Amino acid sequence: MNKTRKIIASKLIKTRIVLRNKNLQKHMPPTHPFNQKRLSAMLARYGMIYVKPDAGSLGIGVMRVDKKGGIYRYQSGVRIFTFPTFEKLFQSIQSRCGSKRYLIQKGIHVLKHEGNPFDFRVMIQKKPSGGWECTGTAGRVAHPRKAVTNGSQGGTIYKAADLIEPKHGSEATSLLLQKMEQIAQLTAAQFSRSYPAMNELGIDIAVDRKLKPWILEVNTRPDPCPFTKLEDKAIIRKIITYAKVYGRRYCLTCSKAKKAPKGNK
Repeated sequence: MNKTRKIIASKLIKTRIVLRNKNLQKHMPPTHPFNQKRLSAMLARYGMIYVKPDAGSLGIGVMRVDKKGGIYRYQSGVRIFTFPTFEKLFQSIQSRCGSKRYLIQKGIHVLKHEGNPFDFRVMIQKKPSGGWECTGTAGRVAHPRKAVTNGSQGGTIYKAADLIEPKHGSEATSLLLQKMEQIAQLTAAQFSRSYPAMNELGIDIAVDRKLKPWILEVNTRPDPCPFTKLEDKAIIRKIITYAKVYGRRYCLTCSKAKKAPKGNK
């Protein structure tokens, strides 16, 4: 137990913390250190994977990799690279990774809005009175030319229910949002066991076509920018209020993320 640590940079360490909870294991996509053997095996098994920096944020450096027929390809930012062999694919990804440590994560075929993938950011914080509270959930729709949903990468921020309800109905929407909050509570409790000084987490959750939620990443120093783009300003006010109690101040200059069009669901 580390009684003072509040921030963990390594995604692999955070993944292993989540996996200590049996109820969360089924919501965590297989995630492993990047190497040639693992890349080959996971690509063969899943067809689509993500390669991401072990330490990084804002979606920077994340690559979507897939194999269709005999063609290998990956997307980094808005650029797509194709290769006739696995060896050439690996060489290109390896050179892009350089000396930094990267991870491979099973790709989730997530829900889409107007053809663009989306996921959710769930903010959970220590309450001034003690205990954890989910203070906000925001939907993040990817930029049309990108594979990541981050607002810092040009994503559009929606009220979470507006992305689910039109296609799946109010009952399924309510159950899914409750499930995401339950996942957030279990995750916060698990992190608290090892790092009791932690006060906030931002949990990125993807939802597949069967409406199963998956934990993509746990952020121990979450950016509140998505919540500044929601119509309901009470959410960001509460996030800021709770953060002040435990001594965190946020930069709320959020120029790259976009607000959802009014009346567009």
